This record gives sequence, structure tokens and C-alpha cells, in this order.
Amino acid sequence: MEIQEGMEVATFAGGCFWCTEAVFLELKGVQRVVSGYIGGETINPTYKDICNGDTGHAEAIQITFDPSEISYGELLEIFFATHDPTTLNRQGNDIGTQYRSEIFYNNENQKDLAEAYIDLMTRENTFGKPIVTKISPASIFYEAEDYHQNYYNQNKLQGYCSYVITPKVEKLKKVYKDKLKN
Repeated sequence: MEIQEGMEVATFAGGCFWCTEAVFLELKGVQRVVSGYIGGETINPTYKDICNGDTGHAEAIQITFDPSEISYGELLEIFFATHDPTTLNRQGNDIGTQYRSEIFYNNENQKDLAEAYIDLMTRENTFGKPIVTKISPASIFYEAEDYHQNYYNQNKLQGYCSYVITPKVEKLKKVYKDKLKN
């Protein structure tokens, strides 16, 4: 994927990619969000491959954003506010290494910001429990199958979407209204 001049890429794993994609698609300055797989050994993994939890890949999103409209730091803030960074290899009922909390940095600045953000939240005991989010260099990001892209917006009435994703999107709309599109 070619990135337009002036744009940057952020890569986050925070549980189910349907959930994280739905949140970040709402933000001003976010040009594109793609669901996919990263961090494992399997080449060209499929959803079926990663569901076993033994490929090493995480369900993740790749965000193309305009840093003049939304900063990487603001994306980090929203990432941590919309998933539980204290549960190892789990988000709610989604259990396995593919649902881990991990930041895949695309440059040294992103790495430094992520480390500083986690250090600050640790010092302030933001979550009352240790943060288990890993910080790793970005490796090859494999786009998920087409039916996973923009999943929530196409399936809002599906049970998982309405019970798990809608509350996350509603929280975002309430807490971060100034950062939303439209």
C-alpha cells in the first residue's frame, strides 16, 4: 500500500480488529483503516489460520492518518481508552494470542511515544493493574479478507457488533466528540 505524502501509518492490535477498526474509522484525520494480521511467522495468513492462535499473528489495524489533523499521541490515547491493556492475550470473551494488546511502531518516534505513554500510565496507575501492552517493530502487515473490512458498519445489528462494538463506539462519541468526523 502506497502512503500519500504527508500521511503516516499507525499499527495497533487491541483485540478483535472489528472493534478497533470501528473506533478509528470515526476519527478526523484518519484517512483509512485496514484490518489485518501482523507479528507472526505465517506468510499470507488467513482468518482461519490465525484463529488457532498458533501463527504468532495478532488481529490488528493499520491506520493511515494525517498528523496535521490528529497526532500519533492522540491515536495512542484513544487506543488505550477503548480496550483493556491489562489483560494478557484477551479482550473480553476473545481469548488467545491473536487478541493481544500490542503496538507495532513504524519509526523510532512512534516507539518513543508509545514507551513514554505506557511509562506515564504506569506511574499514574491509570488502570489499577499492570499494563501488558507490548511494543514491537512493525513487521509485514497482511490485509485481512475483504469481508472483515469495515465489518461493524456493514453488520451493526449482528449480535457481537451490537453488544461488544457499539458500546465502544458510543464511548468514543461521548468522550472524544471533538475528534470525530462530521
